[in-house]
Amino acid sequence: MTKVLLADDDVELLGMLKEYLEREGFIVTAAHDGEQAVAEALSGRHEIVVLDVMMPRMNGIDALRRIRGASRTPVLMLTARGDDVDRIIGLELGADDYVPKPCTPRELLARLRAILRRTQLVSNAEQDRQSLIVGSLQLWPGQRRAEWNNKILDLTSTEFSLLELLAKNAGQTVSKNELSEQGLGRPLARFDRNIDVHLSSIRQKISAFADGRAVIQTVYRQGYMLTRE
Repeated sequence: MTKVLLADDDVELLGMLKEYLEREGFIVTAAHDGEQAVAEALSGRHEIVVLDVMMPRMNGIDALRRIRGASRTPVLMLTARGDDVDRIIGLELGADDYVPKPCTPRELLARLRAILRRTQLVSNAEQDRQSLIVGSLQLWPGQRRAEWNNKILDLTSTEFSLLELLAKNAGQTVSKNELSEQGLGRPLARFDRNIDVHLSSIRQKISAFADGRAVIQTVYRQGYMLTRE
């Protein structure tokens, strides 16, 4: 059974979400402030964390920063509807996805399952050894591990999924719709900047080619492409 940490100071909402997720087979731990959320998230007892942005003692953004400093546990942010600033900051700090509040338990469940599907490790030993190589980039999908020029890339689960999709289609343009549906597990919403922010973060972790070309290129009005050396 999957263990999830829910961190929100809205007791009524937290209780409703906890009850719903437990009916769906999750083991849920509740946290009511940012400091408690960080301590629980870093305990290693949870497969995924849900963080509200607005919490006492430590807000969700600072809590995420603390968590990402020591853990790659997937994090889903709860943000105020229409609050693009907190949303983008959260993604830049390594959040895997976000859900705008107010949200329905069903929507939260769908996002959690999408993230968990992406992050589930492949247990078969042979699959663990298989790698995908594109020039200086090497990925091990079974281990969700990536290297660039033989140096390990510190990627979030969502960043790995997006980079893997681009690598499988190296030299070809992948639309934002495809990246969202296959990388995030959901259709691309209007004005959704998730993909752009995640790919910007990946670009900062992968150096350009020796001739100055970007490894991941934006194809105007079409999508993104992983270029070959």
